[in-house]
Amino acid sequence: MNEKQYRFETLALHAGQPVDETLSRGVPVYRTSSYLFKSTEHAANLFALKEPGNIYSRLNNPTTDILEQRVTELEGGAASVAVSSGTSAIFNTIITLAQGGDEIVSANNLYGGTYTQFDAILPKFGIKVSFVDPSDPRNFEVAITEKTKALYIETIGNPVLDFTDVKAVADIAHAHGIPLIADATFTTPYLLKTIELGADIVVQSLTKWIAGHGAAIGGIVTDSGRFNWKSGKHPLFTEPDENYHGLRWALDLPQQLAPIAFALRFRTVPLRNLGACISPDNSWIILQGVETLPLRMIKHSENAMRVAQFLKNHPKISWVRYPGLPDDPSYKTASKYLKNGFGGMVVMGVKGGYDAAVKIIDSIKLFSHLANVGDAKSLILHPASTSHSQLSEQQQRNGGLTSDLIRLSIGLEHHDDLIEALDEALSRA
Repeated sequence: MNEKQYRFETLALHAGQPVDETLSRGVPVYRTSSYLFKSTEHAANLFALKEPGNIYSRLNNPTTDILEQRVTELEGGAASVAVSSGTSAIFNTIITLAQGGDEIVSANNLYGGTYTQFDAILPKFGIKVSFVDPSDPRNFEVAITEKTKALYIETIGNPVLDFTDVKAVADIAHAHGIPLIADATFTTPYLLKTIELGADIVVQSLTKWIAGHGAAIGGIVTDSGRFNWKSGKHPLFTEPDENYHGLRWALDLPQQLAPIAFALRFRTVPLRNLGACISPDNSWIILQGVETLPLRMIKHSENAMRVAQFLKNHPKISWVRYPGLPDDPSYKTASKYLKNGFGGMVVMGVKGGYDAAVKIIDSIKLFSHLANVGDAKSLILHPASTSHSQLSEQQQRNGGLTSDLIRLSIGLEHHDDLIEALDEALSRA
C-alpha cells in the first residue's frame, strides 16, 4: 500500500494483504511447515538472502507475513518479525544486539516477567542489566557505560502506569550512539507513534490489545530502519557473524536491505536457530483483532477514564492511577503525547490494604480474575501476589508496586455496568 499514504483505520484493514490468484478477500491460513524450491539455485538464493521467499514456517509464513507487514505500517517502521510471545520478542531482541560482557540500561517499572528475565536470566548469559527510575530521563544517562548496548523502557509501565517520556529517553540513547527499545504494548501504535518519538526497536505483545480477545498468544518486534549499526558500538553487526557465513550485518547487506539489518539478524539468527516462531493460526487470529484495533482503543480509553473518575471519588479508595486524570503524576507528560486516548488500564489502592483487595477480587462480578490485559472483557488482578510475585519486596517497591494495588484492564462493556460491579464489590471490602 506504499503508493498512497492511507490513514491508520484503513491500514488496519488492508495493509500487507495483496489480493492473490485465489481472489480471497479474507486472509488465508497457510498451515504448512515448508515450501517447495523451484531449483537448487532458487533454494541457495533464498538461504543466502539474495531473493525473498518462503523456506520454512519457523522463519516465515505467508499468513504471518501479512501480520508483520500490517504491524510495520501501523508502527511506521521498516520491517517486523512476529514470534511466539511478547517475552520471546524481548529476549530475542536483546540477544540480537548484545552478547556476554555487554550491558543494558532498563526502566525499573516493568512487567514482572520482563524484570525477571533482565534481573535473573540475562546475567547468566553474561548480559548485565542496570535498572533506573524512568520518571527522570536523566537517570538513564547516568547509568550508561561504554559497555551499554541499548536503553529499554515500557511506554506505560506495568502495572503502576507511569508514562515514560519516550522522546527524552530516545534523545539520550542517540547522544550515546545506542538504540532505544520500547515495549509499547500498553499504548499500541494507535495511541502512540513510538517510532516517530525516536524509538529504534518497538516490541509489542500481540496477545493484548492488538489481538484484543484473549484468544491467541504472540509477540512482534518492529525495526524502525533508522538506527546506524555501522558505528562499531555493536560488534554483532560489524564483525563477521559465525551464525551466518561470516556476514557483517551492518556492512555487507545490499543497499536495499541495509536499513533492516536488525530485523534480518533477528529473523535469521535467534528466530531461525532457537525457534520461538508463531503459528500461522495464531497470526490469523491476531489479524482479526488488528482490523478493529482503532475502534477498540477508543472504547477502552473512554471506559477506563469513566472508571478512573468514579474510583477517584469513591470513599473506600485511597488512591487511583490513570494517565488521563489531570492530577496523575504522569498526566503532564502523557497528555503531551497521547492524543487519541490514555489506554485501557486503571490501577487503584483500596482502604484496608491487602485484605480488602482480596475481598474485592474474590467477590467482584463481571470482571474476570486472570493474568492478562487488553481483552475485550474487563479483567482484574492483584499483581504483587501473582504477575510480579517473583520480585522481591524491595524490587516491587522500587517499581512503585504496593500490596494494596489492584490492576484493572477495562474492557468494552457498558461503562455503567463496570462501575456498578466495582461499586458493589467495594461495598463488601
